[in-house]
Amino acid sequence: MATVAITGTGMIGRPGVAAKMFSTLAEAGVNIEMISTSELKITCVINAEACDRAVAALCQAFEIDRSVVLGPDSIQEFATGSTPSPVSGAVVDLNQACITIRHVRDQPGMAAKLFGRLAQENISVDMIIQSQRFYRLNGIPTCDIAFTVAQADAEAASMALKALALSIGCGEILVDTEIAKVSLVGGGMVGQPDVVAQFFEALAQQQINIQMITTSETKISCVVAQEEGVKALNAVHKGSISLGKNYPQTLKGLARPAKPSYAG
Repeated sequence: MATVAITGTGMIGRPGVAAKMFSTLAEAGVNIEMISTSELKITCVINAEACDRAVAALCQAFEIDRSVVLGPDSIQEFATGSTPSPVSGAVVDLNQACITIRHVRDQPGMAAKLFGRLAQENISVDMIIQSQRFYRLNGIPTCDIAFTVAQADAEAASMALKALALSIGCGEILVDTEIAKVSLVGGGMVGQPDVVAQFFEALAQQQINIQMITTSETKISCVVAQEEGVKALNAVHKGSISLGKNYPQTLKGLARPAKPSYAG
């Protein structure tokens, strides 16, 4: 398999970017096996044989004049280079909702249709997770896609997707508004596997169950039960993770924090 990604600091709050990426891959006949998103990147796992076709299609669609192909040597060089302090701080967002689409057919174009519909409603999507586990319904392989949106957009997103799901053969639409997203933020987490381990261990010690995980070069985010959001934030600060002195713990949804210096 291979991963193909688009990166950029201007993707936040622009609901059409993910939809455009998914539709571009669909038009190129590239099936998406997994999806992961962050504030700076949208990444898809695809068949390695389709990598060149996918990169060419995305470069043309987004008018990108260069692309980077990472192999084992380049990854090792990047990971072992000098990096800044791994973690700047932690934040919890209590204003998120999770929407799960069950039994999405495993074929090109499905993600494009789903997120294209959300883009039409001007709904911005945060975390996107596509399960790698496949279920067969009537002999057709399917998977689940889950994503987070602002709580204020949850009802509109659910209504839009329920109408679409009937026409493209998806399963039920599940909405959970009782969630929180707790994140570690920092510019030096690439190549620092101990940071991830410490983060998960801090939550485990407080018996906090993780519902979703997404990562990027600058952020690790976990979705937990809303009632455990503040507890999770406190667990991170009491754990073994060294947080930046100039980045206080932030509770989104409970108070208006000072604007952080990172995008997201």
